[in-house]
Amino acid sequence: MLGYTNSLLTWVSGRGRILIVVHDNPDPDSLASAMALRHLFAVRLNREAVIAFSGMIGRSENLAMAKLLQIPLTPFPLIELRAFQVVCLLDTQPGTGNNSLPANSRVDIVVDHHPMREASASCRWVDIRPDYGTTATILYEYLKVQGVSLGTKLATALFYAIKSETQDLGREARRADRDAYLVLFPLANKTLLNSITRPPLPTEYFTALHSALEHARIYGKVLVASLQGVQFPELVSELADLLVRLEEIETVFCMGHYSTEMILSIRTSSEEINAGELIRKMVVGIGSAGGHGMMAGGKVDIIDDSDSAVAELERVLTGRLLDELAVTAREPVALVP
Repeated sequence: MLGYTNSLLTWVSGRGRILIVVHDNPDPDSLASAMALRHLFAVRLNREAVIAFSGMIGRSENLAMAKLLQIPLTPFPLIELRAFQVVCLLDTQPGTGNNSLPANSRVDIVVDHHPMREASASCRWVDIRPDYGTTATILYEYLKVQGVSLGTKLATALFYAIKSETQDLGREARRADRDAYLVLFPLANKTLLNSITRPPLPTEYFTALHSALEHARIYGKVLVASLQGVQFPELVSELADLLVRLEEIETVFCMGHYSTEMILSIRTSSEEINAGELIRKMVVGIGSAGGHGMMAGGKVDIIDDSDSAVAELERVLTGRLLDELAVTAREPVALVP
């Protein structure tokens, strides 16, 4: 890996401004990865990179992380792509539909832990490791092999990314993730970590939780929940993480409409189900999606926002989910009578 990172840094050093793009509505893994790559360029090349994101950061933990760890973020609409000679994509890939790079935009560097996409093959530097639990682990290894020291805030960011993405090493964590987790834990600021993991929750969270519980329907070991309208997209995945803990439930599918899109999230505790493949099949022809073993997300454009049209879209998506999982129990049972 030392040879690879040396070659990468040499290539970047001979070019101009650097842009790091994370996926829309960035999560801790993408934020920490961007922070780490920016630090690598600063220390090894004395170059400052710009981190750009689209959408919003709505989840309270993610907001606290960005604020308390002082991660410099620039809204993508303010970026002039032509001004950058190096474009990096982290925790996402070209053509996935979950980042705001225009189609056919040049991407030079891709680092991700999701399955390889066809469009990524044409990029100059590609490091995609589906066997890793987080992209942050890959970036940690870059810093380690280059002998770059980590400040407290960066160590806290990387540790929290691994902690949250793998749920304390209990979900899709591999040896590399465990090794990084154990090294980073003593370096992380525990006071900051506590403030990030237990932030005050907005009223919108409890409103969405109420809607999810009220509209949740159970089909055998599958739970489908409609959150109706949500105030920010991340609420959908946040509540999917919560609902998958319901006893006797194996797979959770949450939906919530935000602006002109239906936001989708799947969580499963079954190692026999590939959530990423499942959700991609569900949105064929109507949306975009991605993910991996036990967690995945996607979105579908809402062309008609009437109540009946939105309800029909939810019905179609639910039907596709149950068909793919070969669920025979089609009479739904309400979670809350």
